[in-house]
Amino acid sequence: MSDTQWMRHALALARRAEAEGEVPVGAVVVRDDTILGEGWNCPIARHDATAHAEIQALRAACGAVGNYRLPGATLYVTLEPCAMCAGAIGHARIARVVYGADDFRAGAVHSIFNVFDEPRLNHRVAHVGGVLGDESAALLRAFFRARRARA
Repeated sequence: MSDTQWMRHALALARRAEAEGEVPVGAVVVRDDTILGEGWNCPIARHDATAHAEIQALRAACGAVGNYRLPGATLYVTLEPCAMCAGAIGHARIARVVYGADDFRAGAVHSIFNVFDEPRLNHRVAHVGGVLGDESAALLRAFFRARRARA
């Protein structure tokens, strides 16, 4: 499958987060065209500040393969990872990250920080942004617009 097709899967997971009242972000870890793990934002429901979509997908993938390292895997996520998630992605030795929308408030791939390109770190993560970025951003805007209207 292509990056776009996997991102569509991540968007479906983001919609699941939205249906649960969470910020709509979804993530899927793929290796050799096989899903290793998937996740969606759920910090509110889990009372866990670390329960971002990427962390949930990494936990599921690591559990599925029985290893805390995921070499050769790609993580698809609808929003640019934050610093916490970027650190976890690096520790998991993810080979590549493909994300949708830029995060100008907390993005750690290129918007605010450039964690994956930091030369002092011992693992490099290839990254591509903007894959279905407009659709990912529109989902987030609509979620926050509706939330503000209810407030």
